[in-house]
Amino acid sequence: MEIVQIVGLGFVVTLLILIIKRQKPELAVQLSITLASIIFLMVLSKLSVVLNLFRDLAEKAQISQMYLNTILKIIGIAYITEFGAQICRDAGEGAVAGKIEFAGKILVMIMAIPIIALVLDTIVRLLP
Repeated sequence: MEIVQIVGLGFVVTLLILIIKRQKPELAVQLSITLASIIFLMVLSKLSVVLNLFRDLAEKAQISQMYLNTILKIIGIAYITEFGAQICRDAGEGAVAGKIEFAGKILVMIMAIPIIALVLDTIVRLLP
């Protein structure tokens, strides 16, 4: 199970960070960012399975590929935003993390416009 490897690696790096943080705080931040990147790359390979499943389900449900791509982009923006904000928080930069989260929310809102328009159009067509 990969989650056991990820958690084990997280524990080891956390212990190293706690030891190193007193003498070299900048090295502790770099170690944290390196761990985050390694974990991200470990789970990135699993995304293709999920994406293929979503595409198959959308095809069976006859959902336009444009809407599926938009939803996947929104999910991607949310995950990347959270990932970046957490790295900034780990480095002690909560203000920067807040700005990243704000930008992510704005981008999600912009990306959602076609889906919101489709829902509103569907509602209008259903009303007499």
